[in-house]
Amino acid sequence: MPGLSPILKWAGGKRWLVGQEGNLFPSEYTRLVEPFAGGAAVFFNLAPQLAWLNDLNSNLIDTYAAIADDWRGVLEELEVHQRKHCAQYYYEVRSSSPRLEKNKAAKFIYLNRTCFNGLYRVNLKGEFNVPIGTKSQVLLPGDNFEAASALLKKTKLTNSDFERVIDETVTSDFLFVDPPYTVRHNFNGFIKYNEKLFSWADQVRLRDSLFRASARGVTVVVSNADHQSIRELYSESTVMKVATRKSVMAASASYRKTTTELLIRV
Repeated sequence: MPGLSPILKWAGGKRWLVGQEGNLFPSEYTRLVEPFAGGAAVFFNLAPQLAWLNDLNSNLIDTYAAIADDWRGVLEELEVHQRKHCAQYYYEVRSSSPRLEKNKAAKFIYLNRTCFNGLYRVNLKGEFNVPIGTKSQVLLPGDNFEAASALLKKTKLTNSDFERVIDETVTSDFLFVDPPYTVRHNFNGFIKYNEKLFSWADQVRLRDSLFRASARGVTVVVSNADHQSIRELYSESTVMKVATRKSVMAASASYRKTTTELLIRV
């Protein structure tokens, strides 16, 4: 069942990558490991027989676990959200605190699909605070929760620091790494926001852990910011190329300009 659509829209998502730059990926591997899962577009597209998805966002990982355990229950809740969706309802759901895992997951997916630009942002209290967006479709034509559930059932799901995950990879693993795009000495507002989540020291720690994994025989592919500081950080890598794509984060399509990213084979 290759080519599943990701369930979530995620900032910096890699839906475009497999088709455009798939030649960087190994043709054979035993397990796909993503220490920064996010929307897990590579995972859903490749549909591996064995995988490990990790992310520091526990709500994200819990959502994947709920789909694995009870996709029908999650889908039924999303159908309710689809029927009731409007501005008032959006903010009611945003402020709600459901107890059941299927309801928590449906809330997470509903807000992701209808909030402004699919952003995930929380306040100092850890509360999701993104306003409503322009999209009103909760259920999408590409949805296949049953197939996603079957894939996720075979997948290890964890909420941990990336270094612990990377240090547990073994020779036959394919490690796909897509960290927050934090760079050194950059005053772009989005990157300053990333710095709070993922510091430059984390970038260095990530690089070191990836080179350790590569030395063990793990296949490592990294997507990162196209910035001189990142080029210098990975100067000893075997492959480094620039990939061009359209930015999808602008609210209007007319403002979505071409952007570049570094793709690195360690």
